[in-house]
Amino acid sequence: MASKEVIREATHADSWYSASKSQLNSQLDGWLAAVKTPVKCIGPRTEGQSTAELPVPGARIIIAPHAGYSYSGPAAAWAYRSWDISKAKRIFLLGPSHHHYLTKAALTRCTLYATPLGNLPIDRETTAELHKTGHFELMSQSVDEDEHSLEMHLPYIYKMLSK
Repeated sequence: MASKEVIREATHADSWYSASKSQLNSQLDGWLAAVKTPVKCIGPRTEGQSTAELPVPGARIIIAPHAGYSYSGPAAAWAYRSWDISKAKRIFLLGPSHHHYLTKAALTRCTLYATPLGNLPIDRETTAELHKTGHFELMSQSVDEDEHSLEMHLPYIYKMLSK
């Protein structure tokens, strides 16, 4: 694993979501503000219940869509508003590969993930430790940048960490 700075560019900005920092920031703020409490639960164990507090205390894992923001931006806001990062030390982002066949889970070679809002640092010590287990392969930067599933979450993650 390289120690030099390698930036994964926001290759889907200006097509799947806005490349304008001010416009993207405004969109995310609007979608996050539109999530109102109480939130009615829809899971089989919680149907009929609701929560009046956002983020949900202790919600350390979320599942959110990764389509273009014109389709998924408002829906993703519900997950991100529910996410409690108050005690987070590290964030693990998992997503599918839509265009490149993988034999196992893959890790980035990059040191930073770029977003129009700012860059997110990658914990290279953790990715190196994961790679050493033999359960992960390394993506090339082009494979990483071609895939949209993780990139669609990066502006929201940046936004949530900036609060």
